[in-house]
Amino acid sequence: MKKRTSQSPLTRILTIALFGLLAMGACKSKKKAVVAAPEPAPVERVEPARPVAPVATAEELAVSKLENYFNSIANSSNVQMANSSIQEALSMFSNQETPILIVIHEESGIKDYDEPTTIAKYLNYLKDTKKNLNFISDIRLDGNGRVSELELRRK
Repeated sequence: MKKRTSQSPLTRILTIALFGLLAMGACKSKKKAVVAAPEPAPVERVEPARPVAPVATAEELAVSKLENYFNSIANSSNVQMANSSIQEALSMFSNQETPILIVIHEESGIKDYDEPTTIAKYLNYLKDTKKNLNFISDIRLDGNGRVSELELRRK
């Protein structure tokens, strides 16, 4: 059996003190890191008085109106209502011979179109079939804000 020396309690106390200092030192350094970081200077923010609603472009407005006209024509209960909706819709186009392209297939960015038609023929087709099976995928407006070309796709 080994006999304990007088340095044993002293070594033990120093070891405990060392661990205590390390533990306290670690805590202080964390606190210093948190406290030492200066708060950023307050930045004056200018906020609008009211939220700004997104502004719809001319193309988006035209698409919305045309979709409503197409549905109205296809769902009209009589011929007179369909004809009046057709006349209103035609007023949005540069002329009655405005080309309408219907995409029937697209692969790798290459589009295949059905036989091109005109807006007058397409609107009468909607009136006769009473089905709106297409949606507007592309629209082009002329300088006056009237539709100069329309591309449709199947829903």
